[in-house]
Amino acid sequence: MYEQFEPVFRKMLPFWGKISAAEREELCRSAAMAAYPRGASVHDGSGCSGVFLVRTGCLRLHILSEEGKDITLYRLYPGDLCMLSASCVLQAITFDVLVDAEEDSECCVIGGPAFAALSERNPAVKIFALETAVRRFSDVMWVMQQILFLRMDQRLAIFLLDEAARTGSDALALTHEQIARYMGSAREVVSRMLKYFATEGMVEVSRGGIRLLDKKRLRLLAP
Repeated sequence: MYEQFEPVFRKMLPFWGKISAAEREELCRSAAMAAYPRGASVHDGSGCSGVFLVRTGCLRLHILSEEGKDITLYRLYPGDLCMLSASCVLQAITFDVLVDAEEDSECCVIGGPAFAALSERNPAVKIFALETAVRRFSDVMWVMQQILFLRMDQRLAIFLLDEAARTGSDALALTHEQIARYMGSAREVVSRMLKYFATEGMVEVSRGGIRLLDKKRLRLLAP
């Protein structure tokens, strides 16, 4: 078990060299590899599912309102770590965060109780957990700022440009439903705005997704 997880933890956990050999063994014993098919629920918002280290694929963190409105907070990619699924580590987190597998994904999951116990004993681990959560709350605040203060055309332009930059391609294999879910909007609103963008020659919409044709004009929309 130690041999399987030690190289991963040494690379991804900056406090690894600041904990004892016994504590390293404890973390490795609490860890497990987990595979999630696309669309699977990784964390349903209840309990302490543990700390997720993404090895392959992509996880989506989102919240769901009482009216059923789904808002994507951010996504995690290989090399990223999810702390918000470990409520026993960050007890100040009092809202339900849902985590789904956006792609077929493999994660290394550290048991929540073991990580929480270690963070209570070792300030370096506690600081790491808090700093990780704070960095992600900056992403959450950016999402909230867009929803509250930007027009829909501005938000959509930002989203399309960010996706093109992330994937390194102007051809985005995304459905209108997926985009709406990421942006916390309705599919009909996204479809209407994409139709307008297409009419203006900024994008091309097809069954297979969306192709960006005029990134310069999209950037003019993005504040």
